[in-house]
Amino acid sequence: MRKNKILFTREQIAEKVRALAGTLSKEYAGKNPLFVCILKGAVMFFADLTREMTIDLEMDFAALSSYGDKTQSGGVVAITKDLSVSVKGRHVVLVEDIVDSGFTALKLLRILEGRGAASVKIACLLDKPAGRKTDVTPDYACFEAPDEFVVGYGLDFNQKYRNLKDIWGMN
Repeated sequence: MRKNKILFTREQIAEKVRALAGTLSKEYAGKNPLFVCILKGAVMFFADLTREMTIDLEMDFAALSSYGDKTQSGGVVAITKDLSVSVKGRHVVLVEDIVDSGFTALKLLRILEGRGAASVKIACLLDKPAGRKTDVTPDYACFEAPDEFVVGYGLDFNQKYRNLKDIWGMN
């Protein structure tokens, strides 16, 4: 597999991230939300998004695995790093790189709701509805991804390409 074309440039990404941060800052003003970065793919997006926020917020990190070394989720989601703070009574924003099959997002939603979160919403860089295998829909998405494998800006293939500043399609 190799990267073959830029789908979203770093300038387009920065513009969408700023706009989303403005929306979230308004929606969560005065609520001290907990922003949860889903590692590793969302780390670039998470860092840029939270730096653009104009409100007080807290951060935490979780890691889940559903892809392994494949280009499609097998549907089995394993938690490899759990949250370090309680979500009970908190407004939580899950920050995902991409919502594709929806398996990871669905598992996290169920877990956090079960732990008593006041609300849980999903903010993602890329929404890929063509790959959806659950009824999960992100609450906020910067871009709709085409039905192809993508890398860059945190997204990887076998742990490579995360450091690319643009988002690329692969074949």
